[in-house]
Amino acid sequence: DLKVLHKYKIDVKGPLFDTMIAHYLINADMRHNMEVLAETYLNYSPISIVDLIGKKGKNQLSMRDVSLEKLTEYAVEDADITFQLASHFKKELTDAETLKLFNDIEIPLVKVLASMELEGIKLDTEFLKSLSTDLNSDIASLETKIYEAAGETFNIASPKQLGVILFEKLKLVDKPKKTKTGQYSTAEDVLSYLAKDHEIIQHILEYRGLAKLKSTYVDALPEQVLESTGHIHTEYMQTVASTGRLSSTNPNLQNIPIRTERGRQVRKAFVPRNEEYTLLAADYSQIELRVIAAMSQEETMIEAFKNGEDIHASTASKVFNVPLDEVTREQRGNAKTVNFGIIYGVSAFGLSNQTDLSRTEAKELIETYYETYPKLRKYMSSQVDFARDHGYVTTLSNRRRYLKDINSQNAIVRGAAERNAVNAPIQGSAADVIKIAMINIYNKLEEGGFKTKMLLQVHDELVFDVYKPELQTMKVLIKEQMENAYTLSVPLDVEMDMGKNWLEAH
Repeated sequence: DLKVLHKYKIDVKGPLFDTMIAHYLINADMRHNMEVLAETYLNYSPISIVDLIGKKGKNQLSMRDVSLEKLTEYAVEDADITFQLASHFKKELTDAETLKLFNDIEIPLVKVLASMELEGIKLDTEFLKSLSTDLNSDIASLETKIYEAAGETFNIASPKQLGVILFEKLKLVDKPKKTKTGQYSTAEDVLSYLAKDHEIIQHILEYRGLAKLKSTYVDALPEQVLESTGHIHTEYMQTVASTGRLSSTNPNLQNIPIRTERGRQVRKAFVPRNEEYTLLAADYSQIELRVIAAMSQEETMIEAFKNGEDIHASTASKVFNVPLDEVTREQRGNAKTVNFGIIYGVSAFGLSNQTDLSRTEAKELIETYYETYPKLRKYMSSQVDFARDHGYVTTLSNRRRYLKDINSQNAIVRGAAERNAVNAPIQGSAADVIKIAMINIYNKLEEGGFKTKMLLQVHDELVFDVYKPELQTMKVLIKEQMENAYTLSVPLDVEMDMGKNWLEAH
């Protein structure tokens, strides 16, 4: 609504209330659309949009085609239901102690996101065209390698044909896993497990990655450029991820794969608006680890962060019992995997799959890790206990995540809820911190009348289109606002870079 009104030069100044966001804070895992909420909370079924204009598709009418009488009834009912829901939710937000989070973070963020979406980011479509051509030749060369290894040509994109080749013709495993329909499973996890032993599987996984990159991003992004602005305007959803993170859609810019060379190339297509601007990316360094160190009050970890140590090398030094300057690259890599894995409840099996460690070595490493950081382990079990007693966990800003399966009889279901009990407060607190930073930066840019604009948010990173004469001021302002968004017992650290495209700036 803010964006529509903005097109008519109307700036909304009054206080806002959003029933969808309010309900998201009340119960993040439920659906939040007005019809569901009206039926659930008011026991009332409003006129459906489908009754007015029909189902989505080429035969769907426009609101312009609906009679004024019907339109009036629909519009006033919409406003009335929203108002009734707001009255209902204000009480619920107060009871759950989330009204402050709603008023201080989520609602101010609405204006920030509206301005970022209106701004959009410029896309270099010519570059993507040339990247598409390069990908075609990469894909063709992988096809050739796969056909050679298989001894015949077939449709690589068909799971059925692929399954027959891998498991009947090449007999890569004795007892292949099957899907419900009885065909061989060629799912990502099945193939990844076999990849290190069979070159054909490596080629297939790479082929799939490139084909997806090409169709989802390289060929699709130019189609989504708005003609009137020449920019791409992603939409940020505040009510989708149950952890409190933002999600991006039309297009989703948070999923561009950056682990592969070709995936990283896609970021090259995002550029400043013109020669007078440069892109600047500011990234929270290891924010989730800093949050867990602060929340668990694990002194050894807090000290390492305070001293500006490389946390993964520091962990490796303690876990493998070697001096800091003698930590090998492999030890640091393993410690890094455990550091990030612990937050997600990594098992010995999971760890051995992600590293070169055997199952036994992985088990020992996890045990030593917990001995090294006893408060961390204590914090994790206290979170699970709290969730068992209360049915939810909270972030630093009192964002709640309800865990209805925390006392389930089913061990697998219960295990997933236990992992969420540990993970949700950490991921959610990191999300709260970056949201506060975004609001503060936006306000400073508005107050100072700067030409610099905040364009994108991708997990722990913010991307800005910086007007070159403002660069020095911006470097200080952005870093200061991000590092001071929230006071923890460990410093928040922000890394910044800039360049003539998003890849250079990242």
